[in-house]
Amino acid sequence: MNQPVLKLYREEPARQESSPQVQVTVSLGEILPLLADAFESRRVWLHDFEHDPVTISSDLYEVLLAYRYYRRPGA
Repeated sequence: MNQPVLKLYREEPARQESSPQVQVTVSLGEILPLLADAFESRRVWLHDFEHDPVTISSDLYEVLLAYRYYRRPGA
């Protein structure tokens, strides 16, 4: 009779904070509709990335600052 073979599966070790993360460059037009839908649908997974840094161009940053200022109710 053959003896059963025991296989061990180990979890991957958790990534440490100091390990480099893979970065992907995409256009805003590619991700904006998905992010907007996730936000409007109140997807819980979106909160997992709430504090992740995002790199944007300086001109987009200036436009966003101006938009934030002018959309204020008192402005």
